[in-house]
Amino acid sequence: MKGNYDDGRHHGKEQVMFNYYSRTTMNLHSMVSFARGDVTGDRVLDNVYLTGIKTPASPFTQNITLNVQDGRTGEVKSVPLRENAGYNPTIFLGDFTGNGIDDILISIATAGSGGIMYHYIYSFLENTPQLLFDFNIYNEQYQYVVTYQDHYKVEVVSEINNKKYLIDISTRGAGYLNEIYDANGKLKSPITGFVNPLSGLYPVDFDSNKVFELLAYQKIAGRYNADSLGYVLNTLGWKDNRFVLQNQNVAIFGY
Repeated sequence: MKGNYDDGRHHGKEQVMFNYYSRTTMNLHSMVSFARGDVTGDRVLDNVYLTGIKTPASPFTQNITLNVQDGRTGEVKSVPLRENAGYNPTIFLGDFTGNGIDDILISIATAGSGGIMYHYIYSFLENTPQLLFDFNIYNEQYQYVVTYQDHYKVEVVSEINNKKYLIDISTRGAGYLNEIYDANGKLKSPITGFVNPLSGLYPVDFDSNKVFELLAYQKIAGRYNADSLGYVLNTLGWKDNRFVLQNQNVAIFGY
């Protein structure tokens, strides 16, 4: 964010308050991610951080909580997360709505074999937390049907926009194909695959207008999770007070 911001260096009282808060209220909770930016909209940089309880001898973190300290007043507001346990929790600050104010993207990795991630985006305009993106709602909205076809094809249907994609798997190894197809390329029996929930959400300013879009990754799997076929890549942009689908692509693995 550009502009005439007060970076807080002349607000010693607020910095002392932040240090005091860190010492007195985080005896059990550790700070696990930190960023600075104007998320309240008053053109003063705020302290934005995640706290959580770390597991001894493990990178696993529980009770992950979003905290915002107002850079002007020193007041701290905490927002508990619905899914609040995982690995490597991180914060990214950027404008996703086009109002010129930073929003807060939270990312938390899970331990699942599918590389599933938890993602939230919060606005904190005027010190009021508002949830803009919830990965659970995204996963409910973006559903797919994956079906093996004759002659070494897999069809992927995206239900939200009724788009169909065909993945050619003819270059897979003979051992793999012989388990599924007969000598004439016909399916021995019906097979369905699946698309994993959200496994990555990345901020990208595609049109260089200083407003970030979201690039969402979901893995396409065949008979089992390790049978990876590719990814569905959805680009989401803010419109009419929600994130909507702008573009959709399917990226496939080469064999």
